[in-house]
Amino acid sequence: MDCDRVRDAVEGLSDVKIARINKFTCSDPGQNLIKNDILDFGLNRIVVAACTPKIHESTYRAVLIEAGLSPYYFEMVNIREHCSFVHSDDKKRATEKAIRMVKGGINRARQLEVVPYKEISVEKDALVIGAGIAGMNAALDLANQGTHVYLVEKEATIGGKMAQLDRIYPTDDCGI
Repeated sequence: MDCDRVRDAVEGLSDVKIARINKFTCSDPGQNLIKNDILDFGLNRIVVAACTPKIHESTYRAVLIEAGLSPYYFEMVNIREHCSFVHSDDKKRATEKAIRMVKGGINRARQLEVVPYKEISVEKDALVIGAGIAGMNAALDLANQGTHVYLVEKEATIGGKMAQLDRIYPTDDCGI
C-alpha cells in the first residue's frame, strides 16, 4: 500500500487540517504528536488509519482526554488488516481501498457526538429464572456470596425434572 498516496488523497478534503504518516503512532512519541496536533491546530476530531482498533483504540481515546478533547471524537480505520494484509499482492488495489476507507472514516468523524457519561447505582440483587437443579445451584452460589436472590419458578413445585424422578443414579437416593 502506498501511504503517501493515501495521505495525499485525504489531506485536501474539507475539514481535514492535517494528515500525517507515522509508522508507530501507537508509541509514546506518536501519541504525543497527536496530542500536540490537537492543541496546536485546534483539532476537534481525530481519525487514525492504522491497525485494528481492538488493540489501540483505548490508547488513542486516552490521548484525546489528555488533550482536553472528548474521547468520543475519535475514529479508527483499520487499513492494516483490511487493506495491506488482504491485498498484499496488489498494492494499487490496497491503496485505493485504503483511500476509500479513510475518506469514510473522515465522514464518520464529522458526525461524531459526545456521549454523556452517567454513573448509576447498581442493586446487588439477582433474579434466577427456573428452580430446577441448575437454578437452585445458581441461587445458592449467589446467596453464599452475599447477593440477595429472587428465585422464580413457573411450576407449583421446585426441582424441575429432578422432582419427577423416583430414584437418583448413582446413589439410588430418593429423588423427591
